[in-house]
Amino acid sequence: MPSPIVAELIDLLQLERLEDNLFRGQSRDIGTRYVFGGQVLGQSLSAAQQTVDGARHAHSLHAYFLRAGDVEAPIVYSVERTRDGSSFSARRVVAIQHGQPIFNMTASFQVPEAGAQHQFPMPLVPMPEDLPDRLVVPAEDLDKVPAMRRRWLSSEGPFEFRHVHPRNEANPTKQPPYQNVWFRLADRAPDSEVLHRALLAYASDFHLIGTTTFAHAISYLQPNVQMASLDHALWFHRPFRADDWLLYACDSPSAQGSRGLARGMVFSRDGILVASTAQEGLIRVIDR
Repeated sequence: MPSPIVAELIDLLQLERLEDNLFRGQSRDIGTRYVFGGQVLGQSLSAAQQTVDGARHAHSLHAYFLRAGDVEAPIVYSVERTRDGSSFSARRVVAIQHGQPIFNMTASFQVPEAGAQHQFPMPLVPMPEDLPDRLVVPAEDLDKVPAMRRRWLSSEGPFEFRHVHPRNEANPTKQPPYQNVWFRLADRAPDSEVLHRALLAYASDFHLIGTTTFAHAISYLQPNVQMASLDHALWFHRPFRADDWLLYACDSPSAQGSRGLARGMVFSRDGILVASTAQEGLIRVIDR
């Protein structure tokens, strides 16, 4: 059996079916002010998958975050069966809280097929076991962090992260807008490709938007910085396990108009490109 913190996340992604196309999910308070975006991504993908033939695998999703989610209230997921073709199925999911949509997503599923293959190589970085397991904020700087954020940073989560070039988020400096982060689920999970894709959807919301701040020496921990995910895209390329080490190679090609764009490639430890991501987020600095 997985550890309690991992079992809790797996349970969070197993939604309650209310009707054929209607599901309900609970939320987990991870120390953020609102529902974590990765949770809604993972639950939406889980809801959509439950309306699709099991032989069809998710290969892409595109989502918009519309409103902040209330961590104290359940989320209802309404699935529209947009199309079922001979090879592909399309679904649209709307996440609802307090009678209003907080998130919508389209997802596409495909019957496995053979075809041409190529991929970018994995960056040359140290392996995860050669990197220290450390907090993004040193213990001596935690007192400078607001109480809610401090609880999030100091608590144990369902994923482990090891940064190739760690940055002190409490005292950021300017650096090129890219980062490499190894991550994995903190314990073994059941052998379910559906579950592992939902777990990766959950984890894919970590680190992306943060990469856009690197060139500006700002951080989500600063009280005058507002940050929020606006949209999210995820493509699944090849099989993987979320409980094995994966490398998240992120970069940010542009920031403008109080928005930043970030991209990510997810590699298995043997260099196989298993997924790609893209996200635009709000990075507003308020004059005080």
